[in-house]
Amino acid sequence: MSIYTKIQQAIARKIGKSTELSHWKDWRWQLRHAIRDIATFERLLGIKFDAERKRELEETIDKFPLSITPYYLSLIDRTNYAVDPVFRQAFPSPDELQVTSCEHEDPLHEDADSPVPGITHRYPDRVLFQVSNICSMYCRHCTRKRKVGDVDSIPGKDEIMLGLEYIRRTPVVRDVLLSGGDPLMLPDSHLDWILRELRAIPHVQVIRIGSRMPVVLPYRITPGLIRVLSRYHPLWLNTHFNHPREITTSAREALSRLANAGIPLGNQTVLLAGVNDCPMIIKTLMQRLVENRVRPYYLYQCDLSEGLSHFRTPVGKGMEIMESLVGHTSGFAVPTYVIDAPGGGGKIPVMPNYLITLATNKVVLRNYEGVITTYQEPEKYEAVFCDRNCADCRLELNMEGTGEYSAVGIERLLSDFHETISLTPEDNIRMKRRSNGRPD
Repeated sequence: MSIYTKIQQAIARKIGKSTELSHWKDWRWQLRHAIRDIATFERLLGIKFDAERKRELEETIDKFPLSITPYYLSLIDRTNYAVDPVFRQAFPSPDELQVTSCEHEDPLHEDADSPVPGITHRYPDRVLFQVSNICSMYCRHCTRKRKVGDVDSIPGKDEIMLGLEYIRRTPVVRDVLLSGGDPLMLPDSHLDWILRELRAIPHVQVIRIGSRMPVVLPYRITPGLIRVLSRYHPLWLNTHFNHPREITTSAREALSRLANAGIPLGNQTVLLAGVNDCPMIIKTLMQRLVENRVRPYYLYQCDLSEGLSHFRTPVGKGMEIMESLVGHTSGFAVPTYVIDAPGGGGKIPVMPNYLITLATNKVVLRNYEGVITTYQEPEKYEAVFCDRNCADCRLELNMEGTGEYSAVGIERLLSDFHETISLTPEDNIRMKRRSNGRPD
């Protein structure tokens, strides 16, 4: 019997159920017995906080609720819990009440980019669709702490219909990401309805689901859920492992069920101080994910949400970690390190600089070892002029089915067909002086 099985039996016994774990793998049982108060946490793990600490913890969960599944609770090392990475992700800290001037309730301006309730439309061809604001566990580093944990916060059918109608009347949307909260908190039948409605929209090519269930409640990945998801290919699922300790036997089984059903899997890791801010931890995590057919997707710099200062690392730590990955492990085991820009700027890739300099016919590069090398540019290169009129293209680059094309941002400056020569911020003082008729 593994140490985890013994711990799970002990927790189940204290909850008052069978020591043979007859209910343990029932995800609904796990939800019913989620740990939502300090006293239950103390009782189940045999930990006792002093009165002052307990008062501070109670104040914290009054603002940011507590919820931990018995499964995830069983992964905590109770002998050294204060520095345990599982404990730090799941259990409140009074540091969450320390809100600095740079932190915001909605740092990514998701609400500002919301044309209808539940929809965030930030990027040209894709939308985020929040179909649930509750989770089986409330991660302490959650960027949506302003929403997650609200009582009765699963959107009703009318609100979901508003989101679906927006997607129907917005043909540029080809990719829909179901998020929350956690979409897999929905019953199979409700999730099936949403997926069916989305798949019936002709211009929706890809549906994605973002869920932490494989990490914190892998028993949710049931045969019934797999049957539902398998009806709506192409469907992708991104999950959220932050530490190798989270890749347990149960998590592996859940990932295997999803992968065997033909669902491509990705992972988004958040860089967290005291949890995974170590090159060896991140490398081990990425390699174990790949071993379980999960493609590392993003490594996020921790967002500027309220009360997350104690989790944030300098960007330099992320760069150090990326230096330990690029060239040191398989390319498909290397995530993209991103900062989700405050104010709604979206994900900005941040990588070590491998381009040293360049001339008219030569590029100087360095590799992961520090070897400096050159790449010779072609002596003759004549670019094909492109007016982006794809429908009538008769050039050798002609490709069917591309649809309409419009350039945005920096891409517009690089394009042949657009006359824009600069992008100027709206509040540029020099431009205001010009518009007022005064010279610079």
